[in-house]
Amino acid sequence: MLPDADELAEELLDLAVPLEDVDDLVRMARRVRDDPELRQSLENAVAGLVHDLGEIRGGADLPDLDWPAGPLQRCFPVYVLVAALPHLRRHHRERGIPADITRRTLADLGRNMTTHRRRHGRAGLAAPRWLTLHWRGELYQLGRLQFQRAPLGPGTAAALAAAGLDVTERTPCLNLHIPAYTGPLTPAACDRSLALAADFFARHYPDEKHPAAVCHSWLLDPQLKQYLPAHSNIVRFQERFRTAHDDPEPADTTPVRFVFGDPDLPITDLPRHTPVERAVGDHLRSGGHWYIGHGWFPFPST
Repeated sequence: MLPDADELAEELLDLAVPLEDVDDLVRMARRVRDDPELRQSLENAVAGLVHDLGEIRGGADLPDLDWPAGPLQRCFPVYVLVAALPHLRRHHRERGIPADITRRTLADLGRNMTTHRRRHGRAGLAAPRWLTLHWRGELYQLGRLQFQRAPLGPGTAAALAAAGLDVTERTPCLNLHIPAYTGPLTPAACDRSLALAADFFARHYPDEKHPAAVCHSWLLDPQLKQYLPAHSNIVRFQERFRTAHDDPEPADTTPVRFVFGDPDLPITDLPRHTPVERAVGDHLRSGGHWYIGHGWFPFPST
């Protein structure tokens, strides 16, 4: 069940929810608590989210609220995540996961809401299913990077096996993600994250072995090297990885979404303030395409 108004406000602040959204979320929560239909929807959604908590499922679907379109419908997943917090925190304690790692991991809720507000100018979640990875114990923020416990896909598994690793499809790996609003992607920050992850997973998931770290991101598109200097953080990040396989399908809206906040922006209007902005926009304006890169490297173990 949702906490009362005072505790809910504190929880939202701890989750890095944008300050302009906190009061409205606290106010609307009274309706969720008092309406039997909404309360039942909340309880059902929480039960589905925390079922087999800790198992690798690739996240969970949060059901759409059968309710008139508006702020309550947009923000209902926030209430589901808050109501599920006691289950997740208990799971983290059972694994011995420090409270500061829990807090930094779950602050991705606020980052997600910031992204939604940046694009739409109102409260909501940009990607509710993405956040269920955090709430199921499948993803952790460790320093600059996020690490997701995940199975290898067929293409990446084949590449790793060809390189001599003893893996098959569905072998556990760590999927790297690069969150926004967490500072530059410097080599030192990445080194620190990898060292933290090696210690974290050996300590808290000793029953799982992760032979490789993988990344599926437009930041691994080798075309970026045509626009960015060799010493840039993105190019040096790319150089950590071996190519797993190529993706023939263009993903032009992906860098537009991550760099400019809105995948639907006309390419003619994309700003050119930073080297990355110039690279993304100029490449598209010249008729080029961007692709998702698929890379891997052996994961360092302690």
